Amino acid sequence: MSERTQATRCSTGLAAGDQLILVGPPGVGKSSVGRQVASSLGLDFVDADSFIEQTQGRTVAEIFADRGEAGFRTIEFDATRELLGRRGVIALGGGAVTNPAIRTLLAGRLVVWLDESVDEGVARIGASTHRPLLRGNVADNLRTLMSVREPWYRAVASHRIDTDGLQTGEVARLVTAQLTAAGQLTGLHPGQPAIPIPAHTGEHVTTAHFATDHPYEVIIERGALARLPEQLGDAARVAIFHPRVLTKTAARAADLVRAAGAQPVLVELPEGESAKTPEVLAACWGTLARAGFTRTDLVVGLGGGASTDLAGFVAATWLRGVRWVSVPTTVLAMVDAGIGGKTGADLPEGKNLIGAFWEPSVVLEDPDLLVGLPMAEVRSGLAEVIKHGFIRDSATLDLIEENPADAADTGGTRLHELIARSVQVKAAVVSADLRESTSVGDRVGREQLNYGHTLGHAIEASEHFTRRHGECVALGMVFAAELSERLLGLDPAVVGRHRRLLAAVGLATSYHGAPWQELRELMARDKKTRGTTLRFVGLRRPGQVAMIVDPPEDALADAFAALRGTHS
Repeated sequence: MSERTQATRCSTGLAAGDQLILVGPPGVGKSSVGRQVASSLGLDFVDADSFIEQTQGRTVAEIFADRGEAGFRTIEFDATRELLGRRGVIALGGGAVTNPAIRTLLAGRLVVWLDESVDEGVARIGASTHRPLLRGNVADNLRTLMSVREPWYRAVASHRIDTDGLQTGEVARLVTAQLTAAGQLTGLHPGQPAIPIPAHTGEHVTTAHFATDHPYEVIIERGALARLPEQLGDAARVAIFHPRVLTKTAARAADLVRAAGAQPVLVELPEGESAKTPEVLAACWGTLARAGFTRTDLVVGLGGGASTDLAGFVAATWLRGVRWVSVPTTVLAMVDAGIGGKTGADLPEGKNLIGAFWEPSVVLEDPDLLVGLPMAEVRSGLAEVIKHGFIRDSATLDLIEENPADAADTGGTRLHELIARSVQVKAAVVSADLRESTSVGDRVGREQLNYGHTLGHAIEASEHFTRRHGECVALGMVFAAELSERLLGLDPAVVGRHRRLLAAVGLATSYHGAPWQELRELMARDKKTRGTTLRFVGLRRPGQVAMIVDPPEDALADAFAALRGTHS
């Protein structure tokens, strides 16, 4: 629960964060969305208008006809005050915010404003309606209502969601994703982690929903590759981008495509980051051109993060965008690089300097493809898992501490559970902020996923990408934790926990490579930099991130000295 909601309590003794309140214009779907959100969270749901009708023994329209709007608002205030004494999800009537007394009741509470355009509202309500304030010309009346009420919705809401073009389930998932990313479901889930993940078994299918502009699912399942034909749609050709080490797996995918009636086009990529160059990118475009690739065809990215990055960018740029499927085959790609809709390539001047946000149609994660993965690759991926634990899901840290060896066992269920938890964390964060809007202070969106990455990317560049990404991020996290201790008051014990956890899975926690000034210059070219201002994601405590903007040079140098082990 946020500090704001912790500080506010109502007269019933319930904390203000013990309810999730939905507001919005008529017809936006507050009741149907509220029921789905409540069901997904295991909470009670109540619709305020239905509650009024039950307690008054007549419909809202009848109350309006008998007592007028003023009389109804008085009844509505009493009902709202009573409902705010209950834990759960509450959908208020569209006009509740017009009452100053109700707006006072809502102050400091967790309020989500479901918004819509007038055209969308009219389409949902229809030309005729039983709603007293919309009778007559529905469009004109709704436009007037929304114009008058919008400032009040904005005043009471802690979150706003644009529902235009979305189905009820999509809106419900977006509500929970935004609140999860903001860490505001704690009061609604007493004693449970902010990211609830079901137990993972060998036969279990785990899915995570990314509620982005183009929503998609991550499916984690043994044998998930066999689902590829389900994604073909109208595709006549399917380009499968893969590194040489996955030639046999790519051939299996090609057989699946061929059996489904489409033509596979196998495209072998160089290993690792060497695949993400303009030269390779141009060669891939040429391959698609020679194959006669059209807008209805499909791209598949099979492999680690470099393969999925490049395949996604090829899909984003071919004919201004074609569908693609991500099939990550490393721990790192499954929890980070292959799932979030970021695609791109490198330049000699830096990593991922060219790219696009281009969501896959689906992500297929097959744990069986991890078996035989080199241990160094597993460790690299676990760095990102640990990152997710520190920024959003402390249960992940506990699971690794219980048995670090199990966490690194590609044939066991513990690693699969950790992957599922990390995917859920990323889904929550990305759903709330796909395009990584600029974060300010403690209001940190997708940028929180860059914890440890500012220095990590600089180390990668200084070593010409010969060091694994996760190894560099691990060092970057230790540095960020040291910096957070100095500038955000992070408990030194948490800094120590960073070092212990990373070391327990075999990752280095001290650095003796490039000198500070070289890394400092490389960080100034990082894509997260704004102008010449350095930005770091920091921690106030596990689960509470904050931005460190333009930190003092002496604090940076001191934190780096601690990473080197030379701090006095």
